[in-house]
Amino acid sequence: MREVMIQMSFSSAHWLRNYVGKCANLHGHNYRVEVYVRGNDLDKAEMLVDFADLKAATRRVVDYLDHQNINELPPFDHEMNPTAERMSEYFLSEVGREISNDRVQVYKVRIWETDNCAATFEID
Repeated sequence: MREVMIQMSFSSAHWLRNYVGKCANLHGHNYRVEVYVRGNDLDKAEMLVDFADLKAATRRVVDYLDHQNINELPPFDHEMNPTAERMSEYFLSEVGREISNDRVQVYKVRIWETDNCAATFEID
């Protein structure tokens, strides 16, 4: 099994619903996202996935969230609480929609809210 990973950063604000504590108030983070792709077979260029394609797909999600109040953006406005756990799941779904195919799979995303706190969503 082979694996590639890219990372990007963005800044956004959010507040947590159903939470008791300071994070129930609007606050911001300088997020870092890591997107992992795996597969066995390389393409004609002997790559698992073109980093440019993976970066472009991830950039579309980053651009959607960057410098926004995430609570105001679907699906975080009603369906999902904008926790790091749910944001990692959202990234995996959105980037996977563009990148995953019968040869490769976006299988793991890690979202760092701070230098010391991260959440990971991974599928089998």
